[in-house]
Amino acid sequence: MKIITRALLDALGTAVYIILVVSFMFSLQSFASKPDNILIPMAMLMLFVFSAALTSFLVFGKPVFLFIEGKKKEAVKMISYTLLFLFLLTLLAFIVLTGYYGFV
Repeated sequence: MKIITRALLDALGTAVYIILVVSFMFSLQSFASKPDNILIPMAMLMLFVFSAALTSFLVFGKPVFLFIEGKKKEAVKMISYTLLFLFLLTLLAFIVLTGYYGFV
């Protein structure tokens, strides 16, 4: 698989995961009227740790593998493209937000 294609897929996978987590968190608003307990911060911290591990794997997994194989130039290209695609997706999200809230 070409580096650019893999970088785009990793960035899209990260974005889809973020969308799923945010959707899940918004669906939990129905429980907002319930009293807080110790499980809520524990669950959020576990979700944070899992999210950090998963997104780290999606963003850095293949570049680290390439680097270990001695393909340093490809590793740098891959991480650069992945971060570029993530930046563009973030920029797109902010553009959609500004249009939605009428800031344009």
